[in-house]
This record gives sequence, C-alpha cells and structure tokens, in this order.
Amino acid sequence: MDLNGTSAIVTGGASGLGEATSRLLAERGVHVVVADLQEDKGEPLAKEIGGLFAKTDVTSTEQVIAAVDAALDMGPLKSLVNCAGIGWAGRTIGKDGEYGSAHDLDLYRRVIEINLVGTFNCIRLAATKMSLNEPDVDGARGAIVNTASLAAEDGQIGQAAYSSSKGGVVGMTLPVARDLAVVGIRLNTILPGLIDTPIYGSGEGSDAFKSKLSNDVLFPHRLGYAAEFASLTLELLTNSYMNAESVRLDAGARLQPK
Repeated sequence: MDLNGTSAIVTGGASGLGEATSRLLAERGVHVVVADLQEDKGEPLAKEIGGLFAKTDVTSTEQVIAAVDAALDMGPLKSLVNCAGIGWAGRTIGKDGEYGSAHDLDLYRRVIEINLVGTFNCIRLAATKMSLNEPDVDGARGAIVNTASLAAEDGQIGQAAYSSSKGGVVGMTLPVARDLAVVGIRLNTILPGLIDTPIYGSGEGSDAFKSKLSNDVLFPHRLGYAAEFASLTLELLTNSYMNAESVRLDAGARLQPK
C-alpha cells in the first residue's frame, strides 16, 4: 500500500515508540497527526516533521474524532498506529491477608481503559473514515498497527493489569481484522520486547538496569531500538499481504517470572 501523500494518526506519538514511528512515516511522505497528551513534546515534534499535534486522550471519543478530522484535513487517512499506553506494577494480593492490601481495582481498570479500550476506541473511529477511501488495486483502503507487549505472553510477577490489557490487544487482532476486511482495512499487532525508550531514564543507574534487562534477550544481546519498532510498523502498514498477525519483536527474549 502506497502511503506517500496520505495522512496517518500515531497515538502516543510524541515520545518513545510513537515518536520514532511518527518520524519514519513523515520521512516516507506521510502527513502525521501526533496524537498525544504531552503538548510540550508533541507540538515541537509535529512542527519539525511537518505534521499536526492533536492533544488526545485515547479514551475520549470527542478527542479521537478531533484527531481523525485533523488527519482528514491533510490527506486521505490510510494509517493508524496505536502506541499510547501506560504501565502499572502491583501484585494481586498483599502479604498480610488484609482486603485492603489486594491489588487496587481502580488502577487495574485504568490500565485496561487506556491500553485496551483506548486502542479499540481509536480503531473504531479511524477505521470508520478509512472505509470511505477509494480502494487501490487490491481493494485496500487503509491499515492499522496496534502495540501490545511481550507481557501479553510472558507476563511477569506484578504485571497482572498490564498483561491483561496487552493480552486483550492481541486477542482483538483477528476478530477486528475480520470485521474490517469487508472494507479493505488490514490490522496487525506488534508485541515489542525490551525496547530502549525514555521510560528507563538515563544515567549510570539506568544503564546498569538496562544491562540487567538484556540478560533475557537471546540475540542480539541488547535492548531494542525504537527505530526497529518503527521499521516493522512501516512494513506492516505497506505490505499488503500482512493481515491479522501478532508479531513478536523481541530478539528471542523470554521473560522470567521476575
């Protein structure tokens, strides 16, 4: 699928995986809507790559529609990349046998709401407008890439909420792809492993922590680069025969319980 001259929405597009994806799509001639809550990072990035920033809470129907409309103003919306998400660590029960020390249920719901419900919210609204595009020779009108996580399959101790949310993203991949096939929209999901993003911080302590994390990585024996995630995203968007797949991007990593 040719993306040159089309528009795209990248949620969580102001930093990390989303930023790398926004930059690569812009390099390929795509008009990118950086859909994020981080105005301080999103505004300058959008200006730098010739796109638009849209302050977007992915759980808000109104704000996602505004991002979709902003994309349509720049060109036919052919791509959606869902990178927005949050993490939370907490064990299912505490050590004292008290109800109050069990996992905070509101925090569990919050992670699910953003990572899973938010992803679906963006899909349903962006795909609605993608369905109006003129089809190409394959009948294709658009493509979507979701971001899950290695935690969807190798969830560690304390990752109940995060793994549940990302497992849901993997679980929706096939049925949603089947729903959207009738209008020529493909959908795939990436399960990134240990990717070196700003979430790990910087400095000597951060470097030591990342070095320890890489012990679970098979080869190459390092954390992944955000640019490698962006490269796979671009392939999934443009390769017209990739559909309904959940692809691990982890250099063969298999996470231990903790």
